[in-house]
Amino acid sequence: MLLDDGHAVIGVDNMNDYYDVRLKQYRLERLEDRDNFEFRRLDVESTGCIDRLYAEFEFETVLNLAARAGVRYSMVNPTVYMMTNGMGTLNLLEAMKKYGGKKFVLASTSSLYAGLPMPFLETLPVNTPISPYAASKKSAEAMAYTYQHLYGIDSTILRYFTVYGPADRPDMAIHRFIQWIDKGVPIKLYGDGSQSRDFTYVDDIAKGTIAAMKPLGHQVINLGGGNNPIELKAVITKIEQLLGKKAVIEHLPMHKADMISTWADIKKAQSLLDWQPVVSLNDGLELCVTWYRENLPWSSQIQLGTAN
Repeated sequence: MLLDDGHAVIGVDNMNDYYDVRLKQYRLERLEDRDNFEFRRLDVESTGCIDRLYAEFEFETVLNLAARAGVRYSMVNPTVYMMTNGMGTLNLLEAMKKYGGKKFVLASTSSLYAGLPMPFLETLPVNTPISPYAASKKSAEAMAYTYQHLYGIDSTILRYFTVYGPADRPDMAIHRFIQWIDKGVPIKLYGDGSQSRDFTYVDDIAKGTIAAMKPLGHQVINLGGGNNPIELKAVITKIEQLLGKKAVIEHLPMHKADMISTWADIKKAQSLLDWQPVVSLNDGLELCVTWYRENLPWSSQIQLGTAN
């Protein structure tokens, strides 16, 4: 979307193997031939890499979408989560302080709202993170506030709610459900399927993120579907209908780090960003299944990684 609007974009990724790298390469190949796009393989954890990047380019806006994502794996390897999500954010903010830049946008998470009343308002005290992932994102949010206060770096924090879409992370439920149902592999369902999420389609998230590039001062803004949360068992039923196949379900105990439900209050996004999600879950799931079918047999062979 940024390239379509005529912006010059520098994409950065360390291409780590947390999940199937071929999927990351697939996404990158759809950008590499675009005018005004360049890619650099580097790690935001490295101050040397960031310094070299700033020596090469002058940035007006930094969209920090770089993160170690996934709740459950953060319990296995919490150090890498703190390094990327905490130190990586600090390195980017330090570079903006040193080299300049007008705007910092941080992708944060609905996971911070664990245990709080729904729908989740940005003013709620997010002081009860129940996973190292959520705690690392909390540290990134705090750092963005500090650099706004000390150095005037205009920073907007966006709390994303269960982003999904074609070619999305294979550790996320929708990607896994589609592949498992299609292949007749039992779905690993934690709990009874009544846990629910405020699913948000990737195009809507992208539009909200771009809208947040304008000067806003320090703001925390939810980007979510904005409707009643959808139960996972309803998502499975819809995917069954789209694939014309029945799911085999293996029930497992609820995970201690999982949230029962998420639901965004999006009035602030509507007011400050003039943003409203437009893609329904039914339409979004149909787009995901269409992508999966159009990319067979490769899409059925994607390694799914550790469950989120």
